[in-house]
Amino acid sequence: MKLELPSGREMLWMVAVIVFYFTMTQLFIGLRTEHFLLTGVFLILFLPTKATRKLGVALLPFALFGMSYDWMRVFPNYEMNAIDVQALYDAEKSLFGFVQQGITVTPCEYFATHHHTFADVLAGIFYLCWVPVPMAFGVWLYLTGKRQVFLRFSLAFLLVNLIGFAGYYIHPAAPPWYVMKYGLKPILGTPGNVAGLGRFDNWLGIPVFHSIYGRNSNVFAAVPSLHSAYMVVTLTYAVISKQNKGLLALFAVIMCGIWWTAVYTAHHYIIDVLLGILCALLGMFVFEKGVMRWKLFRRFFDGYYGYIKKST
Repeated sequence: MKLELPSGREMLWMVAVIVFYFTMTQLFIGLRTEHFLLTGVFLILFLPTKATRKLGVALLPFALFGMSYDWMRVFPNYEMNAIDVQALYDAEKSLFGFVQQGITVTPCEYFATHHHTFADVLAGIFYLCWVPVPMAFGVWLYLTGKRQVFLRFSLAFLLVNLIGFAGYYIHPAAPPWYVMKYGLKPILGTPGNVAGLGRFDNWLGIPVFHSIYGRNSNVFAAVPSLHSAYMVVTLTYAVISKQNKGLLALFAVIMCGIWWTAVYTAHHYIIDVLLGILCALLGMFVFEKGVMRWKLFRRFFDGYYGYIKKST
């Protein structure tokens, strides 16, 4: 592989962006190991060759998604609006609850006492796919030359997340496991919880989900379920990019599996899942039918695509 270092202008932009990112992050939320890891991955891609540099720039929408989620620590959603614990719980009971031993329970409450090891393992596998599969699909689109579709996919994915994050602020809400563990009153500073996914960790003997949810700084971000949104976006752009039927079927299974896991493990109500699906559909519609038709954005898109497209 021939070494092709960035131009002086590219180096200047890179240094400026990294210094700004580190400075602002340290000031407002504090630097953590993952901030250095993210930057390290970007540098590994950006520095060596023109090909890897294009890939690094192409993946920036996914990096912005991660940074946007992280930066919600600056102003927690529960400081903007009241936390919904009981109303959401009551709505779930009203719409999807059923009677068990004379008591009306939610589907999450039912699964909390009716679960099986095979289902626990399957749930863990499905939930581990929620971000890696969309990112892997994006890289696949990029490497197979479908870079315009890749860019549409990655930017639509980012927009869906931003809409979902806005939903967190509009309606802060507690997840099902919170009600089971703490009741119907909001308690600020509640730590993250693996809920039913802990059974997967126990089976595997490795704290996979404990390490993930232990870093969650805000548990009151259950509506909409973005876990349920990601594979909707992925499957849609897999259809748009004319992937083979086997891959489409696999994505459909993973998508439905994540929906089921969200409820089975008490991380989301069915209402949250439905709103997550709606968030994905809304985000893609707004992006394709609105944002892409905005002339100023279209010029940005064409310039971005012009940079990352394969050289002829």
